[in-house]
Amino acid sequence: MQIIPIAGGKGGVGKSLLAVNLSIALAQMNKKVVLADLDLGGSNLHMMLGSGKKQAGIGSWLTRTDIEFEDIILDSEYRNLRFIPGDSEIPGLANIQQNQKRRLIKHLSSLVADFVILDLGAGTSFNTLDFFMTSGAGIIVTAPALTATLNAYLFLKNVVFRMISTSFTGKSPARAYLDELASNGDGLQRVYIPGLLEKLEELDPVKAAGFMKKLERFSPMLVMNMIENPKDSVKAEKIKRSCEQYLGIDMEYLGVIYRDPLQDIALNSRLPIIKYKPESVISMAVYRIADRIIQKSSEEPDLMDIRSLEESYQNTEMEAEMDFDYKMQDLENLLHSGALTKGELIDTIKSLQYENSVLRKENNLLKSKIVSAAAQGYKV
Repeated sequence: MQIIPIAGGKGGVGKSLLAVNLSIALAQMNKKVVLADLDLGGSNLHMMLGSGKKQAGIGSWLTRTDIEFEDIILDSEYRNLRFIPGDSEIPGLANIQQNQKRRLIKHLSSLVADFVILDLGAGTSFNTLDFFMTSGAGIIVTAPALTATLNAYLFLKNVVFRMISTSFTGKSPARAYLDELASNGDGLQRVYIPGLLEKLEELDPVKAAGFMKKLERFSPMLVMNMIENPKDSVKAEKIKRSCEQYLGIDMEYLGVIYRDPLQDIALNSRLPIIKYKPESVISMAVYRIADRIIQKSSEEPDLMDIRSLEESYQNTEMEAEMDFDYKMQDLENLLHSGALTKGELIDTIKSLQYENSVLRKENNLLKSKIVSAAAQGYKV
């Protein structure tokens, strides 16, 4: 069983959209899936899943003694997919206690399924970070906007800090050093993590070794949502470089999802887009992501080398161009229907040609960097 937490760093980037549709896609591929709504302060997955009926969920289970965990695991209308609602109307549910969190994680980890998808709340509360840390293969959903990409990076930075904090416990010089940094206002946030790790290894080499093992198993995956053109997909490279340089994290590019007005129509109809229009550009992107997750789950666990990571970014950029071609076909259909003038179509094509030429140049630059890295003796 593989747990896949899905986080966004900030609200409005489409993490719940991905969680719902990815769960359905995996279930359609004959995988046993459980989707859990862990946005405990604002759970609404039951509406996105198409079920308007409110039923007892995690909040009821945590606050009542007459409900068993199995009672809140509900069958959905989709074969192979079960659902655990959140109960957002219960006061204080967004700030559950440590013992409640441990109890919940224990039950989620014991579920019988191929995949357990966790839709997490926005922000960087300890609960959200700890839920994300239940797996080394969580998904970060972001968007091309600067605030969204920045929040994705800051979310991962907070995860690393949380891993450090939970690794260096008890009374030790390393713990005292961390407490001193934390007491200096934003001193901990400003610290350079590779330098901090060197200091902690000096103060407590045993626990530092334990932390490094955790970090090696931590390989989050990135999904760029709401892109408008292929150029937007390249922005993921900036997040990747920042995570490698400042956090010591290798991150795989899992896929891109184009903005599509059909999603709003599907949401208003209380239908997941993958059911409302399976052939939509969003649905095709989700199916690709599901295929990639299934492929990864069947591989032997190992650290990814440079070539594998770089190929994930190049493949995703090619997929962005393919999806864009699909959108162009939609534009052509609009032209034939009379909803779009020839002048508007020409302007759109000119803009796309320029953006694609920029993308090709950036890809050529990326390839030259890979060749250079290989020549210097890096693993390829």
